[in-house]
Amino acid sequence: MHIAILTFEGYNELDSLIALGVLNRIKADDWRVTVATPGPKVTSMNGVVIEQMSTLEEACAADAVIIGSGIATREVVEDPAIMSVLRGLDPSRQLIAAQCSGALVLAKLGLLNDIPACTDLTTKPWVIAAGVEVLNQPFYAKDNVATAGGCLASHYLAAWIITRLEGRDAAEGALHYVAPVGEKDEYVERAWRNITPTCPPPHRRSSDASTTLPRSTLLRASGSSGPYPPVATRAACYVGRGQHDPDPKHLPGLCFRRGGDLLQQLV
Repeated sequence: MHIAILTFEGYNELDSLIALGVLNRIKADDWRVTVATPGPKVTSMNGVVIEQMSTLEEACAADAVIIGSGIATREVVEDPAIMSVLRGLDPSRQLIAAQCSGALVLAKLGLLNDIPACTDLTTKPWVIAAGVEVLNQPFYAKDNVATAGGCLASHYLAAWIITRLEGRDAAEGALHYVAPVGEKDEYVERAWRNITPTCPPPHRRSSDASTTLPRSTLLRASGSSGPYPPVATRAACYVGRGQHDPDPKHLPGLCFRRGGDLLQQLV
């Protein structure tokens, strides 16, 4: 599972690195979080230099992508070389999230058609000018696309991605770890108040969903009504007791596929 955080010159450290830290609370051999950059190095708005961990091309093939924010996002969307690569992003096969001015990138890519967005107050007029409704709230998601507004909303995007790929308990554990001591329950509860309304609802399994499939063939359903754009996931999901369970009988909200053929959809 590869999660890429797109990070450009002039990036905001809070937007990219908080998400990086929260996402890396997941400790699994097949879980990889990278900073994807256009070149070998990028320098933040405050002078912090980080090296490339993955390319933009690799990010377009990732299971989930966060488009970070920064002071040069308007220059990014005017760069034909960068934007031509980013047109490879596809919410039908991957989770795509944008932090603050990252929403402007999504808007310019045409990935916010009929989807309202959250963004920071500075970027708001530019996103509106791109034809996108801007919400006065920190987080919003529809299907496989999510946006967050305000630097300290970046953990909402991270938690949304973890929830979609690993389950609610995994996300709650990551949030609880980074939350301030003495405020952990309040911090986690506030995150769920923002994230839960736009997460796909659980689907009740049919009584005959008993076929056991390899973990690699399990695809999480991404919407509340079909068809569901598939997002590849490990066989780990929230099933009330928060266990990682490869038995399809215990995995609500999943579709089972083998060789591209739908075997059983849970409803």
